[in-house]
Amino acid sequence: MECDPALADTAVFCERYGIPLENSVNTLLVKAKTGGERFAACVLLANTRLDVNRVVRKRLEARRVSFASADETRELTGMEIGGVTPLCLPEDLPLWIDQRVMQAQYIILGGGDRSSKIKISPHIFEQVPCCTIIDGLATISPAEA
Repeated sequence: MECDPALADTAVFCERYGIPLENSVNTLLVKAKTGGERFAACVLLANTRLDVNRVVRKRLEARRVSFASADETRELTGMEIGGVTPLCLPEDLPLWIDQRVMQAQYIILGGGDRSSKIKISPHIFEQVPCCTIIDGLATISPAEA
């Protein structure tokens, strides 16, 4: 589906195009800041929050983690923030999917650039290499609780 690049950020996109937050996903890149630089891509529903301090730190085996910068995201994926699709990531980049994503009837995710989104079944991730479904990767956002 096409979208105005100025409206590609999740909250604005969902409001403008009438997409429920529970059907929209974010693909966020995280990196270990200690013990060597390591990255992972995390896919979570827009109405949840990534559990960086517990789950991500443990999985990256790092004491400190952060979100990748816009430049790092572009360098690693070739895509801009707001358009990252988890379907075309480098095979050596771990892809972690929050279990809640798999429970949705359909999801809307980045199409590879800020001017497109993809509507697809979350079961596509069962066919993606380097993909791990993780229970508790994200938590319900306080506004949604």
